[in-house]
Amino acid sequence: MSAGKKGMNDQGLKMGGLTHLNEAGEAHMVDVSAKPRSVRLAVATGCVAMAPETLALCLKGQAKKGDVFAAARIAGIMAAKRTSELIPLCHPLNLSKIEVEIEADPALPGLRLRAAARTVGETGVEMEALTAVCVACLTIYDMLKAADRAMRIESVLLVEKTGGESGDYRRVAQAET
Repeated sequence: MSAGKKGMNDQGLKMGGLTHLNEAGEAHMVDVSAKPRSVRLAVATGCVAMAPETLALCLKGQAKKGDVFAAARIAGIMAAKRTSELIPLCHPLNLSKIEVEIEADPALPGLRLRAAARTVGETGVEMEALTAVCVACLTIYDMLKAADRAMRIESVLLVEKTGGESGDYRRVAQAET
């Protein structure tokens, strides 16, 4: 369920324009100096779909490049810490916690990832959580590409955000059609 506050609709869409554009329509970094500090949390998810044989190779620890899970977790954490260097208008944040979880899903088949980012500050950590998931997925691809170049990175999305003036957001599950 999406619970919006100030300027958000029930789908989590900002009403009334984009904050990274000034009155002239030019991109700029938002001034957050007047915003109150609060505890901010964001959670993002994604997955890497692969052949069943590739998943088995990964789970047996037989990837030629080493421990896929450890490399992806570390890469996701490192990427979250450097998000402001990768995304042009992101503020550098003092992150309190980054957590990257990876679990096998034989039904996919592949790996499902979840990244949670936390800070106490004037702006949110959505981009840090999303960056952590994306780079962890890319690392999994890199670690296993010798076995399966047809892997797919899929369904990267923000599932939760708390803190700040815009309020809390939780992705509403979409019914399959």
